[in-house]
Amino acid sequence: MAPPTDTATTGLAMVTPELAARARAWLAGDPDPVTRDCLTALLSAAESGDAAAAEELADAVGIDLEFGTAGLRGAMGAGSNRMNTAVVIRAAAAISAFLHDRLPGADPSPLVVVGYDARHGSKDFAVTTAAVLTAAGCRAALLGGPLPTPVLAASIRRLGSDAGIMVTASHNPAQDNGYKVYLGGRIAPGPGAGVQIVPPTDSDIADRIRTGPAALDVPRSEGGWQVLGDEPAETFIAAAAATALRRPPDAPPRVPPPARRLRIVATALHGVGANTLQAALIAAGFDPPAFVASQRDPDPDFPTVAFPNPEEPGALDESFALAREVGADLVVAVDPDADRCALGVRDATGTWRRLTGDETGAVLGEHLLARRSGSALSPDPGEPPTVANSIVSSELLAKIAAAHGVRHATTLTGFKWIARVPGLVYGYEEAIGYCVDPATVRDKDGISTAVVACELAAQLAAADRTLLDALDDLALRHGVYATAPVTVRLRDQTVVPAVLAGILADPPVSLDGTAVTSVEDLSTGGAGLPGTPGVRLRCGEQIRVVIRPSGTEPKLKAYLQVVGGIPDGGRPDLARARDAADARLVRLAAVVTDLML
Repeated sequence: MAPPTDTATTGLAMVTPELAARARAWLAGDPDPVTRDCLTALLSAAESGDAAAAEELADAVGIDLEFGTAGLRGAMGAGSNRMNTAVVIRAAAAISAFLHDRLPGADPSPLVVVGYDARHGSKDFAVTTAAVLTAAGCRAALLGGPLPTPVLAASIRRLGSDAGIMVTASHNPAQDNGYKVYLGGRIAPGPGAGVQIVPPTDSDIADRIRTGPAALDVPRSEGGWQVLGDEPAETFIAAAAATALRRPPDAPPRVPPPARRLRIVATALHGVGANTLQAALIAAGFDPPAFVASQRDPDPDFPTVAFPNPEEPGALDESFALAREVGADLVVAVDPDADRCALGVRDATGTWRRLTGDETGAVLGEHLLARRSGSALSPDPGEPPTVANSIVSSELLAKIAAAHGVRHATTLTGFKWIARVPGLVYGYEEAIGYCVDPATVRDKDGISTAVVACELAAQLAAADRTLLDALDDLALRHGVYATAPVTVRLRDQTVVPAVLAGILADPPVSLDGTAVTSVEDLSTGGAGLPGTPGVRLRCGEQIRVVIRPSGTEPKLKAYLQVVGGIPDGGRPDLARARDAADARLVRLAAVVTDLML
């Protein structure tokens, strides 16, 4: 029998010379003494035989934090695979080089608007970014305080900037931070102006980060950038409020209507959205919402929620409790950077529940198209009005668009694709992201969405109806559409492609007793879409299943859709039809889970 291996030997074996060299190279280029000290201590512990430290070291410096279409996002800490000052410096330097290459000899020089939320390190990362951009010959404009992501996105278009950077990790856990990148009109003209980057821009910038100098060697200015005052937020608030005024853009200004009779409970989930949301609702003519006090002010530790995402179970418990207490008509929740919005409603039994992303997407789409206001006019010259949603979202929006004689487009997941649709007047994805005013914000926007949702809810309340009644109207007009996600965690990331390949090689012949009529390999593209990993299965018009991998975790996620016909007996039979569709979703979820395992 082999002799036992002591901890020191195990630790020493885990710290390869290559890993130790990577750690020391990173240390040599890190200008931040705090993260330098942390990594130095971690390297010392790992080389002394601490197995846990060796594992953490491998994760911290064994790879680089990936820069992709979502920019950067990761845990705060020391090393190349963490969010820290050194990583931010190198990213800002790469973006500066990219802009100068795309706009050689530009006069004026490239302008970049930089925003940030209230997470740990966000302001420091934003100021560091401005210092790098300025030293590199760009013009940098820094938002004057922690503000919602939609304010930054709106500022890119309004100021005619060449790029925008938002320091945020959106609804990620408290230990994370991130870096979203947008391009402006001189580089991405037309519908691409003010939209998040897409390939190949992401890989271009990533290559520049990888081949660029160490952070310590990147010049940083000690000043020279512009700090914007209150104007960006005030302009955005006015635009968000105008989404509920129901007038075309060429109509003369008028005084907002009197406060609408709608009792609103709101939560910002410890993020930066509360003040902007309240101001926009008041400007639109609503009474101030009742905020969940414990979640109103920014707190980067998110103390009252396990996960600061309105979609997560329990995230809206305090909102629903307050709604019951004050007799609210509607709950509105924005995530920590306020680019996503969730709605809470009271059902016939008096129970509060969150609308799904697809439910909200459908009622808002119908509302915006039915009212035919300025927000339903194409913001892109020469393009017909178009609504769009992603391949994993409900196909009910296409039916709604057809009924209104409006074009519909299906895109890949993510607003970097949805917001690029020419003529976009409304877009959404099932993960509670909505774009209701593309002329102002070419991205998802939780604040403007909340205003439009409150307008619709107030109109319904005046007729003693609710958003659930509006959903029933759609079902009676177009049929019952029921959707749900299913997630399966696999052993490791390498298994994911094999599972997808296996489904394509030997697809099921039926799902829940209905014959599979088409099997699509999404990686080959088609129907005007770029290729993306995934499989789409259809059983005629009744069932659609889209299976996609997670980009960062060993997971597969299936997006299920069941379509039932229009109930023969009208409204009295609607509850029975919904129950049947929901029961079929449950059975389908079990079948698809087995398929992915």
